[in-house]
Amino acid sequence: MKREIIIPPAPAELPQAETIDVDALRKAYLDGEIDLICVLGPTASGKTRYAVNLARQLGNAEIISADSRQVYRGMTIGTGKDLAEYQEIPYHLMDIADAGEKYDIYRYQHDFEKAYKDIVERGCIPVLCGGSGLYIEAATCGYNLPDVPPNPALRAELEQFDDETLIARLASLKPLHNSTDYDTRKRLIRALEIAIYEQEHPVHRSAFLPKNTYYIGTLVTREVRNARIDARLDARLEEGMVDEIRELMKTVPAEDLIYYGLEYKFVTRYVLGEFSYEEMRSQLATAIHQFAKRQMTWFRGMERKGTVIHWTEV
Repeated sequence: MKREIIIPPAPAELPQAETIDVDALRKAYLDGEIDLICVLGPTASGKTRYAVNLARQLGNAEIISADSRQVYRGMTIGTGKDLAEYQEIPYHLMDIADAGEKYDIYRYQHDFEKAYKDIVERGCIPVLCGGSGLYIEAATCGYNLPDVPPNPALRAELEQFDDETLIARLASLKPLHNSTDYDTRKRLIRALEIAIYEQEHPVHRSAFLPKNTYYIGTLVTREVRNARIDARLDARLEEGMVDEIRELMKTVPAEDLIYYGLEYKFVTRYVLGEFSYEEMRSQLATAIHQFAKRQMTWFRGMERKGTVIHWTEV
């Protein structure tokens, strides 16, 4: 009997690195060719430092955060806000919600719209920076995200019908320009839930959003990224991340902190006695490695859908 030899898949090829011409970028913004600069990348890829340096070179630029956890007050070390990096560069959408809240994509898009409009109307250059792909797309891809609350009773009613019936009902309520509203049953039912709600309730839709974003990706190899993640995790633990989370646990239920994932999930469980320190550190490092890989997968997915990302080494 022959022994099967399993060959692991080759690591995904990195995008081609470019050199970003800051003067040309500034001119493109001032000429109206682009209306937002977005710096994106996986965790530990150096995007914050790059965005700050870019804003400084552009002059009169301000940074808008696209991080789903840096919105929370008191969650500073664990989310890696690195506020000292910004120095004289103004930043927005950090520390705008209380820890324990369930801040969501709808609120983010509305808050982004306000910050973006304010920056543009003051004659400054907006630079979006972050690693939360969903938040970046909500800000830059023109998505209309009506804040419609879930309706469990309606969902249960809709579940009784087949897809064809539901699609026909959706088509009777709104034009179907493409199939993204019904490529899965979950999306189909949610689209119907929104359409039915909008028949009876006025819904705010974001109007002042960028239409021509210039995307810059911070490029780093997986090996270097993982080494940086490990070093940064150890630095944050030494800086007092466990104490930060202990302090939060005095006012925020443990299950709410665990909900935020990664550092808050593993350190909270360590404080609760579910992990030893070594288990917490090891499992957390692995989870962050996996998270960074998912971030990169999301950004490459954006490229497959037509988004042009100018990857650069930092």
